[in-house]
Amino acid sequence: MAEVVLFHHAQGLTEGVGAFADRLRDAGHTVHTPDLYDAHTFPTLEEGIGYAQKVGFGTLRERGAQAANDLPAEVVYAGISLGGMAAQMLAQTRAGARGAVLMESCVPSSEFGSRWPDGVPVQVHGMDADPFFAREGDIDAARVLVKEVEDGELFVYSGDRHLFTDSSLASYDAEATQLVIERVLDLLKRV
Repeated sequence: MAEVVLFHHAQGLTEGVGAFADRLRDAGHTVHTPDLYDAHTFPTLEEGIGYAQKVGFGTLRERGAQAANDLPAEVVYAGISLGGMAAQMLAQTRAGARGAVLMESCVPSSEFGSRWPDGVPVQVHGMDADPFFAREGDIDAARVLVKEVEDGELFVYSGDRHLFTDSSLASYDAEATQLVIERVLDLLKRV
């Protein structure tokens, strides 16, 4: 079984993020869910982004790296939206990464000063009309990334929702999330 670190999105470590982690745990995996927001959650994405801006995106990445320091190096890094930044950074820069799952976010691998490490599989998940993932360049970065990675996969779902994997939010899409879970579990079997 795999060990996974799941970083939350801009609304914080919500019940829906916990529920997603629980689905992976139910399949026998160990899942850590560090809280980069010091127990703050926000009812809207705008409020959560405002908090992230106030704290600083660099500080949040540092908190993600610090959370990983307390874990073995051989983990799968996963993140939802804002949490995808920490997951991608660690998968690319921390030796021993076993894989990465980037949900609703992806940046060019050059963002972290290095190319994607050999032998580290990656999955990217997002909706085709998500105003953040599809319209702000993340989907384009994902297309490039999965071509660079020997075991890279991009899964695009029909819809315009952001944070669709969080069952505690109005943007939740149960059908798409079920596919994400199945595909993530498949990756976890392979690492």
